[in-house]
Order: sequence, then structure tokens, then C-alpha cells
Amino acid sequence: MNPVAAFPYVYFLGIGGIGMSALARWFQANGHQVSGYDRTPTPLTEALSAEGIAVHYADAVENIPAEVRENAPQTLVVLTPAIPAGHQEWAWLREKGYDIRKRSQVLGLLTQGKRTIAVAGTHGKTTTSSMVAHLLHHAGVDCSAFLGGISVNLGSNLLLSNGADAGSKPVVVEADEYDRSFLTLHPDVAIVTSTDADHLDIYGTQDALIESFRQFVGQIKPGGTLLLNHTADASVATAVPADVQVIHYGLEVGQGANLYAANVTAHGHQFRFDVHSPHGNLTDLQLTVPGFHNVENMLGAIFAAQLEGVNAGELAAAVAAYRGVKRRFEFIVTTKNKVYVDDYAHHPREIEAFLRSLRALYPQKRLRVIFQPHLFTRTRDFAPGFAESLSLADEVVLLDIYPARELPISGVTSELILSQITAPKKSLQTKEQVLAAAAADNDFDVLATVGAGDIDQLVPQLRTILTSRWHETQA
Repeated sequence: MNPVAAFPYVYFLGIGGIGMSALARWFQANGHQVSGYDRTPTPLTEALSAEGIAVHYADAVENIPAEVRENAPQTLVVLTPAIPAGHQEWAWLREKGYDIRKRSQVLGLLTQGKRTIAVAGTHGKTTTSSMVAHLLHHAGVDCSAFLGGISVNLGSNLLLSNGADAGSKPVVVEADEYDRSFLTLHPDVAIVTSTDADHLDIYGTQDALIESFRQFVGQIKPGGTLLLNHTADASVATAVPADVQVIHYGLEVGQGANLYAANVTAHGHQFRFDVHSPHGNLTDLQLTVPGFHNVENMLGAIFAAQLEGVNAGELAAAVAAYRGVKRRFEFIVTTKNKVYVDDYAHHPREIEAFLRSLRALYPQKRLRVIFQPHLFTRTRDFAPGFAESLSLADEVVLLDIYPARELPISGVTSELILSQITAPKKSLQTKEQVLAAAAADNDFDVLATVGAGDIDQLVPQLRTILTSRWHETQA
């Protein structure tokens, strides 16, 4: 029996989160009455409303739908960690004895008894999980997926399987290490893309973070498979159960990988490469989403698809058809001489991979990067790394730190990063100044907006400004 079938009503605190909204859509599609709260309207919450889900934005008990307030035993409350401790609705729901679960706990319930492919890692997991879901779906494998981003191919962060949701049908999930959330999962196939230091506000040390990854892979089901990126801590592989197959993957065979890419070349926005895999080699694959890191992400996805029986011809067609995830190396404006790209990168390693790939695509072009740091703790912990990676650009513009769930920390500002950047040109700007500069000067060939906060609000405005200016220039 479906473990959540006893709850006809499902109420979300933080329904607009990318992972939360995927769960909300799943419950809606499976006949539950879904509603929720979020702090501010966004395109995602507006989409949920358009799909028939009641969403409100003021924290007040009277805004909770009457059927939820009147049917506590039949209501499941799903909570995001971003909800503050003093939230009135959360306090009332606790006081009234509602069944309140974290998003990760609910995802654990929904994957019970199902063949699960879980993608974990401090970066790369959203793209890689979207790749796995796309490869399977494109090849006709009936599957479902809960993603941490909007797949361009699927047009959603949720993929629903057809017909009866039998345990034999694979489910692809993004396994989040934040708050040790992924420990609710027991996958058949686990992909670990990276174990770089992050979320030190939760873990304290990188050793503690790595230990959580060891616990995660220790929960792989008997006879399962671990795919471990060559950059991840090697000790993770030693924590798997005895009968779990371990596959190491990377761009080069010299990195100790038995699943690797070769002959990787850039052709315009397209990357071409070969794959050497224990389950069969592939040649001259064409990936239209650029980036060396995306080639590496695709390696893990290809092997996972091979495990599900997808053949070489189907894989080649599916790789060529992959169009990426919104805000992951997303080309916003492209003209003959100018390019504007947007990316979600918010960790030094992610930014380095993104900018090195941009440099490979446009080696002689002048690159301006606009970056919004995400979280005070992450800025404090990784300021030197951010400065080093951003210094790959010709010009760096920093916005103020996006606080998300955090309160300010004394002395922690964007200036911490700016003071260490060695790029020829650097500045701190407001969003208004960024827009004014885009409209007034032309001192760059490639523009990139980067970050995980609300910098995405600039994207449509910059698109309008640059499309007008650049097309006028070339007219």
C-alpha cells in the first residue's frame, strides 16, 4: 500500500522550493488535495496556482485552508528547513498534533519499495539527475523523477511514470546532503558527483560531511551500484556493503576511472566525446549543453541508463536531444559577436568549472561575470575560493550576499570576496547599477550572471536590454 495514502490532504510549508514543488505536484497528480504557504510569489508558485494548488503568502493560521484546519488526522504537513523557527502556522500545526515531515522524509516514503536511482553530491546533482531522467524517458523507459531544477526537456521538475506505479519502475531522485536529508533514501544505484566542503554551518567540518556521504552509500541496497566521481573523497567507496559494485568515473582514464570520456572537443556550443564504459563503449556523442563538467555529469547518467537496459543507439539519440536544466549554463541571448549566459553556480568549484568551460568556448572574448554570493556562512567559509575562481573573468561585478535562511554575520559581506579578486576590473554594484551598466556600456563580449539567490530576477530584464542593444548594433 502507498505509505501516504492515508492522507487525503497535504499541506506544504515552503511550497515554492524547487524540491518541495515537485512533491506538491506528485501529490496533486495522485489525487491528494494540496495547498501551501510560501514567503513570496515566484513564477514557480504561480505555476502551482495555475495547476489548481492553493498557495498563500501571509503567515497566518486563518490562511490555512479550512479542510486542513478541520482534518488534522487526515493531513500530512511537509516542511522545508527554510521555514523560520518563529513561523506562526508551523507553531499552530505542531500544537494541534499534525503529522509533520521534512521533505526528505516524504521522499523516503515515496521511494520505499521502488527501484531508486539517487544522485548526490555537493554540486552537479541537479544536472546529473535531470540527465538520468531524460535518458531513460527519451529511450522509452517508464520511470518517475523528482528533480531539483526545471528540466528543459520535461518542462518540469517532476516526471510521472505511466500506469500503475509498480516497484519495478525506476524512480530518479536528487539526494540532498543538506541537513543529512539523503539519509532517508535506500537506493539501488547511487551517483556521488562530488564531496567538496559545503554546508559547514550544518556539518562543522568537511570530515563530518564526508562521513554523511559514507553513511549514504552504506544504505545502497544489496547488489546495487555506486558511481563515484574521481574528485570525490576516496574513502566514500570503502563504506559500501560488500556486494555493491563500485564504478569510478571521470574525464580521463588517468584519473583512475573505469568509466571515462575521451576525445572531448568543443564545437560551437556543442561538446563531442567518446565514452569508455564497462557496459559498452560509445563514440562521437554530441552534447548541446556545453561544459567539461557536463560531459563528466553525462558519464554517470549514461552508465545509470545502461544499467536500466538502454542501448547504444538509444543513448546517442538521447544525449543529442538533452537540453539541460533552467539556470544551468543557460544561453539567454546569443548574437554573432555577443553572448549572455546564466548559471546557478554558488560554490567555488562550480564557478571554476563554469568559467573554464566559457573560456574554452570563447577563448578570445572579454568576459564580464555578475555574481551574487549565497549565504553568509558560505561566503565566510569560502571567500578565498570564490575570489580565485571568479578571477578567471576579465571583469567581476559582485552583488550583496543573498541571506536565504540566515541572519547577517558581523564582518561578512561581499567585500570579503572582492578584496581578494585579481581580475583586471572588479566592483560592488546594486541590481539597479547592473541594469544601468548593461544599457550604457558595451565593454564585454560574454556576460554571465551567476548565483543561487534572487539574481535570476535580473535575467528577464537583462535579456530585454541586451537583445535590444545587440540587435541594434548588428542591424
